[in-house]
Amino acid sequence: MKKYIILLLVLMIRLDATACESCKKSGGFTGITHGPGPDSNWDYLIVLVMVVITLYVLVASIRCFIKPGEKSEQHIKRMILNNMKP
Repeated sequence: MKKYIILLLVLMIRLDATACESCKKSGGFTGITHGPGPDSNWDYLIVLVMVVITLYVLVASIRCFIKPGEKSEQHIKRMILNNMKP
C-alpha cells in the first residue's frame, strides 16, 4: 500500500512538469485546468452548488440501496428476488 501512495504522489508532482504553457500561467490551478481557471467568485459558487447536489444524490442513492423503504410483499423487487432463489 505504501508503494501505491508514493507512486501517486510522484505522479501528482509530475503533472506540473507536463502542463502546457497556458496551464502553467494559471497559477494555483496548474495541471488541473486547461486555460485561465476561474474568473470570479461566481465560478466557485457554481462549483460548490454542483458539489453539494452531487453529494446529496450520492448519499440518497446509497441510503436507498442500503435501507429501501418498500416492505410490501407485492412490490416488484420481491418478485425478482424470489425468482433468483434456487
